[in-house]
Amino acid sequence: MSKRVLFYSALIIFMIIAPYVFPAFKTQLATIWLMIIVAMTWDMTGGQMGYNSLGNITFYGTGMYVAAIVTIGMVYDVGEYTNAFGGKIYEFTDGQYFTGLIIGCLAAGLVCSVTAVIIGYITFGLRGPYFAIGTLGVAIAAGELVSNWDWVGGGQGIALPIYPGDYDVGKDVFYFLFAGTGVVLFLFSKWLYSTRFGAAINAIRDDEEKAEAMGIHTLQYKLATWAIAAFFVGVAGGISAFQLIHFEPLESAYQTINLGIFMVVCVLLGGKGTLWGPVVGAILFHVFKEVTWNYLLGWQWVALGVLIVVTVVYFQGGVVGWLMQKRPEWFGVRRAADDTSVDEAS
Repeated sequence: MSKRVLFYSALIIFMIIAPYVFPAFKTQLATIWLMIIVAMTWDMTGGQMGYNSLGNITFYGTGMYVAAIVTIGMVYDVGEYTNAFGGKIYEFTDGQYFTGLIIGCLAAGLVCSVTAVIIGYITFGLRGPYFAIGTLGVAIAAGELVSNWDWVGGGQGIALPIYPGDYDVGKDVFYFLFAGTGVVLFLFSKWLYSTRFGAAINAIRDDEEKAEAMGIHTLQYKLATWAIAAFFVGVAGGISAFQLIHFEPLESAYQTINLGIFMVVCVLLGGKGTLWGPVVGAILFHVFKEVTWNYLLGWQWVALGVLIVVTVVYFQGGVVGWLMQKRPEWFGVRRAADDTSVDEAS
């Protein structure tokens, strides 16, 4: 059995037993998977394709609202439900809850993919910092639009039914939903980056004009990449909506200052344009954030700023990029010295 098989087997086993080995940290473990998902999807466009978006939080928030609207709309009138806001009890059966969870999250992903294509037709005419600012503007506008839309609850947000079962079992369910989505995304990304599609978006990142000269329809690839990323972010947003139960547009759904920026930091910390970088970065960032939030209260944002500066100055390739230079054999890359010794021996 190869080391790679053992490595992946150990990761899968740990993923399965983690919520039972660390029962007090189930919610935090689920959050780590959420960070992995949003970091990997950001890296699809930012790391692999070279388009650094600051608006991916748009799809997270949209996913939350789509999942909620679908779930509520299958049973009640959405407008009446949101306008009542606690003044009337709305009950959901177990079947209605789980049907809404599955269909709502899938619908969230699909709607976000379509939304990404629509936004992409407008914003992909921009490049560099203009694209980043443009997508940030879309995210801010989306949050303001929803917060003033009374049909979906406006600024007071919207509430979903509570998990119909044991509270701890509910934590397990949401953990495995996030983990399952993260694993599917990782495996899909691993395959995608090894195909001609992956080579095409890498060519766009390296030199878009040359890619177009080679016959690559860059706009189609850019739209497809963003649509794929938006699908997974939307699904994650849908799961988060059920996990949070009640969420507000600016504080939870379209939180550009928090999750919208954190996903970028995760990628920079782990390694931009690498498969494992977003995963490693998300884990390290979340652990760092929780430790500083608990022990450096009042200074946590300063500590976060120091982390970003140190990463950008001393680890420009991220932790994974640094490890690839120091320990290339861990990633299946032979050292130059080894190649030289082989040539001399031959």
